[in-house]
Amino acid sequence: MIFDRDNPNFSSLPGIGVLIGGMWIANLYYWGFNQYIIQRTFAAKSLEESQRGIAFAAIIKLIIPFIVVIPGIAAYVMVQKGMIADFPMLEDGGYKNDAAYPTLLNMLPVGLKGVAFAALIAAIVSSLASMLNSTATIFTMDIYKPYINKNSTHKQSVNVGRLTAAVSLVIALPIAFMMQNAGQVFQVIQEWTGLVSPGILAIFLLGLFWKKTTTKGAIAGVLASLPIALALKIPSKLEATKDLYEFPFFHQMGVTLLITMAIVVVISLVQNKMADDEKGIDLDGGLFKTSAKFNIISYAVMIVLVTLYVLFWNSGMVEKIFS
Repeated sequence: MIFDRDNPNFSSLPGIGVLIGGMWIANLYYWGFNQYIIQRTFAAKSLEESQRGIAFAAIIKLIIPFIVVIPGIAAYVMVQKGMIADFPMLEDGGYKNDAAYPTLLNMLPVGLKGVAFAALIAAIVSSLASMLNSTATIFTMDIYKPYINKNSTHKQSVNVGRLTAAVSLVIALPIAFMMQNAGQVFQVIQEWTGLVSPGILAIFLLGLFWKKTTTKGAIAGVLASLPIALALKIPSKLEATKDLYEFPFFHQMGVTLLITMAIVVVISLVQNKMADDEKGIDLDGGLFKTSAKFNIISYAVMIVLVTLYVLFWNSGMVEKIFS
C-alpha cells in the first residue's frame, strides 16, 4: 500500500518511500548482511550448496505474505461479520492486533489445533536458538578473542559463548515484558533496528562493490551512522517536537544510509591518496559467480513476486476471498 501524507498510517508506510526508500534497506540488511540469517549459509559445504539454500529460502519466503497477512485480514472480516464475538479489544476501543493469529488458532478443531501450536512453538524455539548462537558467535569471535583473550583455548571460547548466550537471555526477559504494551511488536523491532541497519548495509555494499573502500572508512562510517540515526529519530519521539517533526522511520533509514555511504567514500578516497590499506581483502571474482540453476530460480522468484504484487495492488482481491 502507498499511503498519502494525510493518511493516519503514513508514518508506517510513507508513500513512494516504501518502494524506493527504507523498505529496501530493512530487507537487504536482514536477508543479506544479518549474521543471524547468513550464518546458515556460512555453514554450507560449498558455494554451490549455499546458493541452493538461498534459492530454496526465497521460494519459501514467497509463502510468508499468505501466512502472515491473510490471517489478520481473515480475523478482521470475521469480526466485522460477527463470527468472532469475543475478539480482544484495547482500552480505546480498537482491536488488539497481535491477538488475530492466536484467536484464529483457537478456532481450529482438536488435534489440528495441537499441530498448529506445536509448529508455532517449534518456529519460535528455532529462531531463539539461531539468535543466541549468532550473539555468542559475534561476541566470542569479534570481541573476546581479538581484544580480551587473544590466546584463548577452544574450551575457553566455548564457555564464553555459553555465558554470552545466558546473559543475552537475562537481558531479553525484561525487554520482552516491556514489549507487551508496545502495540505492534514487529513494527517496533523494525523501527529501532533501523538505527544500526543502514550503517551496516552501507559498509557491506561499498566493501563488496567498490574496490577503493578502506578499513578506516568503514569503521568511521559505521560509528557515525548511529548518532546520525539518533539525530533523525529523537525529535520525532520527544513530546516537545514530535508534533512539529514528522519524519517516518523508513525515510530516516534512507537518509542515514546515504550520509553513511558519503562518509565512507570521503574517508576512503583520502586514505587511498596516502597509502594502501594493509587490512584490505582481495575479493575473487569467483565469489560472485552463480550457477545457471540459481539464476533461473532467482528470475522465477522475481517474476512471481512482481505478479503477486500487481494482483494484490489495490485490487481488493483478499477482501473478495473472505467476503
